Amino acid sequence: MRLAIDVMGGDQGPRAIIEGSARAVIERPDLELTLFGPYQQIIAELSRLPQPLAAATSRLVAVDAPECVSPEATASWALRRGQSTSMARMLSSLSQNEALAGVSAGNTGALVALARRELGMLPGISRPAISTAIPARKGRRCYLLDLGANVDSPAHRLFDFAMMGATMAHCIDGVERPKVALLNVGAEATKGSADVREADRLLRECSSELAFDYQGYAEGGDIFQGELDVVVCDGFVGNVVLKASEGLTRMLVERVQMAFESRLSGRLASVLARPVLKRLKQELDPVRYNGASLLGLHKTVVKSHGSAGADGFYYAIQRALQEVEHKLPARVAGRWSRHAPPQL
Repeated sequence: MRLAIDVMGGDQGPRAIIEGSARAVIERPDLELTLFGPYQQIIAELSRLPQPLAAATSRLVAVDAPECVSPEATASWALRRGQSTSMARMLSSLSQNEALAGVSAGNTGALVALARRELGMLPGISRPAISTAIPARKGRRCYLLDLGANVDSPAHRLFDFAMMGATMAHCIDGVERPKVALLNVGAEATKGSADVREADRLLRECSSELAFDYQGYAEGGDIFQGELDVVVCDGFVGNVVLKASEGLTRMLVERVQMAFESRLSGRLASVLARPVLKRLKQELDPVRYNGASLLGLHKTVVKSHGSAGADGFYYAIQRALQEVEHKLPARVAGRWSRHAPPQL
């Protein structure tokens, strides 16, 4: 199995991405990764890998891509002048069937624009949506989309997102009829923007024909209750919710640890509770949930958080592997054809 990696997109530089890639390769004997970026820089970073990861170099192939998409670059710049960048070369390898999936921590707008052009959209889907899983109560998780690919989303696009999110929950988590809701500022029918209210009307009108159970409106706190499988919103709202929840999670874990260590008796309790605190941190750590899917494309593309370190990028690769193993794009296309939304 071969995946393509853009090594130039992360805030921490190629070293973190290459180390995360090496870790993924060490764990999967059948995995090979093609690394796109400045050739000499990749080779130098491969030579610096820690000894336990050194064996991975035989399955990490460097391909020269001398330029990168800067964080400040616009999507239009990437489309006009970004053909030699590591991001574009990575996506091109997918379009030529040289790899099964691609992972990048680079500029989101550029990645969405280039992926649409290089890979194309599945029939009936107009724009990709970025989606990731958020941990919820009862050991469950909730898929949230969109997370930034579409800042303004009309009603018909929110309808599409509901379909794609439900397909993700069905294919990846095995939920037969996912519970889907629209994120809103309240449960009342009169609340929310015109687009959200129109999307609600469309989903209710088509509820008997859908392959999921539409639950109506959800408020922000409902995402974490474990009762919903998918929550739909526009990209601006979704991105804010995601970043806020990540920050809150880190703060809560730190506060709990500080509370235990603030007094002598607390420090003793901290020692006794250390296994529980470690488990809590592992379960809630946003790093473990790094990797957001670009749904609606012909191939699997995963967007890693730009600030992700080696561990975070490793989890983004795991996300891509999971989608490849579940043949997610093909299953989205198949489920879409069987439960096609109306012409809106």
